[in-house]
Amino acid sequence: MIEYIKGKVAELNPAYVIIETNGGVAYLLNISLTTFSALEGEKEAQLYVHEAIREDAWVLYGFVNDRERSMFRLLIGVSGVGANTARMILSTINTSDLEQVIASGDPTFLKAVKGVGAKTAQRIIVDLKDKIKVDELTLSIQPSVNNEVFEEALAALLMLGFQRQQSQKVLKKLFEANSSITVEAAIKRALSMM
Repeated sequence: MIEYIKGKVAELNPAYVIIETNGGVAYLLNISLTTFSALEGEKEAQLYVHEAIREDAWVLYGFVNDRERSMFRLLIGVSGVGANTARMILSTINTSDLEQVIASGDPTFLKAVKGVGAKTAQRIIVDLKDKIKVDELTLSIQPSVNNEVFEEALAALLMLGFQRQQSQKVLKKLFEANSSITVEAAIKRALSMM
């Protein structure tokens, strides 16, 4: 079992990161947008790992801290929530906010996440309400950046499995409303609008 991977950030995009270790082995880890924003500009990283070993694939998921990994593991333990849905949830809302949503018992925000219907949202709340510790609510959206943000946000949405036309339409609305939006904020808002 891999606990964490530490090394040089060889490649970083909103859907995954490639970490090259001192031994010269490079690992591709699927990440959430929260982890992506934490790694932006970093040359080295240590990511906590969750391994998903299936008959047809060995997939690694990387998390900036153990708290996010723990939430991911709780989410995939809920019936009907797979790894990609859990990553989508963690990309749309950070761990602290997700804990608040679950503690509140209101599934409205969870239903806005792609791939999460009313029944799944309710199941997440029912299954996890007693398993989480709630800290204070912390929201973080940082404004500013340039036109490359649109292309990077579009690429991330395409990698997450959204259609190009739909993604462009939603991002266009967001950028018309706020031309200085960050990649992370654009993707999070786009996820809640799709």
